[in-house]
Amino acid sequence: MFTTLVLICSLAITPDLRECNRNNAVHVVQVPEQYAVPGSCFMHGQAYVAGTSIGQQLAENESVKVLCIKGTTPTKNVG
Repeated sequence: MFTTLVLICSLAITPDLRECNRNNAVHVVQVPEQYAVPGSCFMHGQAYVAGTSIGQQLAENESVKVLCIKGTTPTKNVG
């Protein structure tokens, strides 16, 4: 399963988007769902952040980076 992290990065701080990470991002958003394939992870990550106030109010010098992190064990709901 893949966990989606969406990083909002300031191009003034990290002009090369490849260098943007959790430590230097302006905002880090974790999508509350997990996905079986990376394609779904990326698409849902972009859509999720686009529906938030953070995604709708991006500054001109900010960019979005979606990370899909493969987990070692899937998250299960208890109950």
